[in-house]
Amino acid sequence: MTSEFLPPALAALSGYKVEEPLYIGARTLVYRAIQLDRQRPVAIKIPRREQPSFEELMQFRNQYAIVKSLSVPGIVPPLDLIEVARSCVLVVDYRGELSLRQHLEDLGGAALPLADVLAIAQQLADILHGLHQHRVIHKDIKPDNILIDPGTKSIRLIDFSIASRLPTETQGLQSPNALEGTLAYLSPEQTGRMNRGIDYRTDFYALGVTLYQLASGQLPFETDDPIEAIHCHIAATPAALDRVEPTVPAAVAAIVTRLMAKNAEDRYQSAQGLRFDLDRCADELRTAGNISDFALGERDLSEQFSIPEKLYGREAEVEKLMAAFGRVARGRAELVLVAGASGIGKTAVVKEVNRPIARQNGYFIKGKFDQFNRSTPLSAFVTAFRDVVARLLSESDAHIDRWRQNILAAVEDRGQVLIEAIPELENIIGAQPEVPQLSGSAAQNRFNRLFRALIGVFARADRPLVVFLDDLQWADSASLELMQHLSQEAHYLLTIGAYRDNEVSPTHPTLHQQIGRAHV
Repeated sequence: MTSEFLPPALAALSGYKVEEPLYIGARTLVYRAIQLDRQRPVAIKIPRREQPSFEELMQFRNQYAIVKSLSVPGIVPPLDLIEVARSCVLVVDYRGELSLRQHLEDLGGAALPLADVLAIAQQLADILHGLHQHRVIHKDIKPDNILIDPGTKSIRLIDFSIASRLPTETQGLQSPNALEGTLAYLSPEQTGRMNRGIDYRTDFYALGVTLYQLASGQLPFETDDPIEAIHCHIAATPAALDRVEPTVPAAVAAIVTRLMAKNAEDRYQSAQGLRFDLDRCADELRTAGNISDFALGERDLSEQFSIPEKLYGREAEVEKLMAAFGRVARGRAELVLVAGASGIGKTAVVKEVNRPIARQNGYFIKGKFDQFNRSTPLSAFVTAFRDVVARLLSESDAHIDRWRQNILAAVEDRGQVLIEAIPELENIIGAQPEVPQLSGSAAQNRFNRLFRALIGVFARADRPLVVFLDDLQWADSASLELMQHLSQEAHYLLTIGAYRDNEVSPTHPTLHQQIGRAHV
């Protein structure tokens, strides 16, 4: 290709002849090229934006550093990472393979033969075993990131841009568009709405989705709505693989179902255990032409120490929260207080409400009162809404415009009052006219009215709102009054306040809130 048609980073790159694009994604581009000094084919990956963000550059460096340190058969080794033209170029080995997605498209999108599906699954199990032995979690297993040689059917795994060496990670609540990974293959814990950490078993879920697609020609959850996709991963049960594709034996369908279990402890616990079951299926298919039913997981022993992330002895408290949210989803507003000593598990109990929120397309936002910032009114509320505004900014332009119209209709020409507390709000509603200066209680009352109006924008029938306020023992009086008011006058709103009951006196205001208190 001539330099005038190349991105600036590739046009400025020396030592390589860039030939043609292999992949054009939303955030990255991949080109086929020739390394001139060794006359060998390579693939060159660059950020799509001419001036990538710091986070995008760090993903490239992370990918290079992780894979360069590994000696795992079946992964594509990086050859070089070059900084050029305010961007970076990742050079990797290339043998002319196709992505598994391209291979499927070349076959017309039909399901692959069962023998090919099992062969691919066996190779992926071996690759994951090697990665997990090195404590590496890929976090983005999908057909786009699997290369296949159509002749030999050998595969290799690529794209470690979001891979992690941490034994476990916690995914915070984010807009679906800002989540790491690919929504169609995202494990429930990667959504940030499961109250569970991300560990090596998240790769098994994505592998299960991939195998489901290879064996049936379709994804287990077919939807273009990001919120619906998240709900499906968390709570929906896909149609059994052997029902969607009757030629798939029940044993293979059971393996895929086990891989796609909602809770990580119900999936395979080791790649070797998975490989043993796949080997049995492949052997029976080759020798007998069919696969009999058998008990899965006979050799599935965990290779890593994992403490189950289930809640024990908190069923009654969780049930109270679930019931409160159920009433809120029907139009109520409620206030629930969760009391307990520091470290006893109040936050873990509260986060259990994330699953029904996802089903109702709702919002969960949280703020925390600060012992040394008690003079700032509504500080935890403001923190929570700064977070939700940041999430809105990651949505599409059409969604942002809709939010802009709704917020402006609610606050009219007084939006500047809220912008002073939540500066990020200006990125949604734009610069607002100055408002008359008030002092004392008049200014506070005006702010409270506008803040209640802002809350009303987000608490709606089609999108209930849950506001979690932690460390309520350090709350200011304005926050306590607003909580009380919202519980009586708002709709589709659940306010949850958590406080340390061993750190408040009998006269503390939180002890006089008698609405729906739950003790943890």
